[in-house]
Amino acid sequence: MSYMIAVTGKGGVGKTTFSSLIIKNLINSGKTPVLAIDADPNSCLDAAVGLKVTNTIGRAREDVKQEGTSPNISTKELLQMKLNESLIESNGFDLIAMGRPEGAGCYCYANNVLKSVITELAGQYPYVVLDNEAGLENLSRRIVQKVNMMVLVSDNSNAGLDTLKRLYELAVEMEIEYDKLALVINRMRNDRIPEKLEEIKNYTKADFIVLLPNNDEIAEFAETSRSFLELTENNPVNLKVSEFAGCF
Repeated sequence: MSYMIAVTGKGGVGKTTFSSLIIKNLINSGKTPVLAIDADPNSCLDAAVGLKVTNTIGRAREDVKQEGTSPNISTKELLQMKLNESLIESNGFDLIAMGRPEGAGCYCYANNVLKSVITELAGQYPYVVLDNEAGLENLSRRIVQKVNMMVLVSDNSNAGLDTLKRLYELAVEMEIEYDKLALVINRMRNDRIPEKLEEIKNYTKADFIVLLPNNDEIAEFAETSRSFLELTENNPVNLKVSEFAGCF
C-alpha cells in the first residue's frame, strides 16, 4: 500500500515548494522510490525538482486522438503507452504531470485519466506526493477520494487563513477521506501561532500545524528556478519540513 500525501492551497502560497521539499526529505530518508504527481495544468512541480516535463497526460490524450488506432492496438493500449512515455524517471523519484486538458475549460477526460494513472501507478511506489492545482476548484475535481495525509497550505494573512478554512470545508463537502490533516503556514516572521490559526485548528481538528519561516534562500531558489532538491540540509524551512516528513 502506498502512503499518499496530497498538498493543496491557493496560488502563490508555496504549496509546490512544500511538495518538492517533502519529496526531498522522503528521498533523504530512503523512502524511495517516490511518485511525484503534478496535478496542476500549469506544470510547476517539474522545475521545483529540477526536471523538465515534455510529455503530459493532457498531451497523451491529444496524441491518441490525432493518431487514432490500428487493428493491432486498442485505444486503451495506445493511451497507456503514451502515459508511460510521460513518466519521467529521476534519482529516487519519478514524476508525471497532468498538463493541459483537451479543450479550453474542459478537464473531464484529463481528470479521469489522471485518476486512472494514480490508481495504477500508486501501488508501485511506497510514497506518493500529489501537488494539486492552485485554488479551491482542484478539490472539487475529485482527483483523489482518499489520502493518508492531506496538507492545506496558506500564508499568514487573514485572507489566506480564511481560504484554509474554506479548503477544509470543501474537502468535507466533497467527502474526501484522509487519515491525518496538516495545516502549513508559510513565510512566518516568528514561531507564534496566530490566534485565528488556533481557531481553525480547533475547527478542523487538524493533527499538525507546521510553521515555515520566511527565508531568503528559498526566495533566491524560486527567483533563479533552482531545484529545491538542492536546498541546503540545514535550511530552516527544510528542517521544519524534515521534522514533519518524519511523521509518515
